[in-house]
Amino acid sequence: MILMDLFKKIGLLSALLLTLGAASGQTPASSKSTAEKAVFAGGCFWGVDAVFKHVKGVTNVVSGYAGGKNANPTYEQVSTGSSGHAESVLVSFDPKIVSYDTLLKVFFKVAHNPTELNRQGPDWGTQYRSAIFYKSSDQKTNAQLAIESLTKSKTFSSPIVTEVSALNEFYPAEKYHQNYLSTHMTQPYIVFNDLPKLETLKREFPELYN
Repeated sequence: MILMDLFKKIGLLSALLLTLGAASGQTPASSKSTAEKAVFAGGCFWGVDAVFKHVKGVTNVVSGYAGGKNANPTYEQVSTGSSGHAESVLVSFDPKIVSYDTLLKVFFKVAHNPTELNRQGPDWGTQYRSAIFYKSSDQKTNAQLAIESLTKSKTFSSPIVTEVSALNEFYPAEKYHQNYLSTHMTQPYIVFNDLPKLETLKREFPELYN
């Protein structure tokens, strides 16, 4: 009986601690997010952002800048092409639902054209280059293998020009660039350049479309 009373008290105490943790905004260690992050650049970030936002397993996407040297760049600075930064997206994803390799497939086959050098569609300049900014050696290896595989299979009629570089820093873009497509659905640029990407995602990867 003494042991049973002790176990009951321990159970009540555990429940109380969980309740207090929830009330204070804390999350039990066992349920903390296991999200991983990846950074891609494929032309104007409005469309790339929207594509990844519609992929199952992606928990968040932020438009921003990566690949340059100056800290906290502005859109105006990046737009000159002299900052070294590329318009990029930071993708947070649950690897239990969608793998990094799957994100690479979406990046190469839907989000942009990896054979266009320093441009995407109507946008020209190094700030619109195709790039993968890896956060780990595994991401680097997987990105390089993906490019090799696509090259061997002759998926594209022209050579892939995607840059694979280590991520030094990612800088979020200005607020008005975030979730841009969802709030500018009728803007001509979006209609002609970005909405077709969502249709391609739905058609080519129906099991991923969210």
